Amino acid sequence: MDSLYTPTLFTRNNRPLNTLWLESQAWFCAHELGRLSARFFDEHCIRKLDSDQYRTVQLLRYGHYQETTMVSESGAYTLLAHHHVPENRHLRWWLTHEVVAMLRDGQVDGEADTPRLGRMCWPGGRTATLLYWQSESWVRMRDMPVVMAAEGDGIAPLALRLHGI
Repeated sequence: MDSLYTPTLFTRNNRPLNTLWLESQAWFCAHELGRLSARFFDEHCIRKLDSDQYRTVQLLRYGHYQETTMVSESGAYTLLAHHHVPENRHLRWWLTHEVVAMLRDGQVDGEADTPRLGRMCWPGGRTATLLYWQSESWVRMRDMPVVMAAEGDGIAPLALRLHGI
């Protein structure tokens, strides 16, 4: 907990949500997530989570660093499911499709050497998962029969999609 973190701030319904991207996953301020979900996520609620779903960090909030409880993406979804309010479907959708997507996209640009998953698609619905790393495409051995069958048919892939781009 020696590290100091500067969050990315998102706003929904005029309420802030401080977020971090740590260890390849999204983290949300528990107190602010509680305000957005019309619940107060106190220590008792947080302790119900698994130990890898929450942590305390020194976060820059309101101009100075303060100890802040953060919950991971899976922890946030767990809290929303345990304290179900039908209106929180929109909150969950916003977290998934806007907040996490934006945090993830912000990391891709600076990590060109990071391996990324991709998918090759051929006519007829055949697909093969690949790993794109160091300007090379790597295919899993168990996907090789699909690739070889397509090559034997003389069919080129329709698309090569890289996830995270």
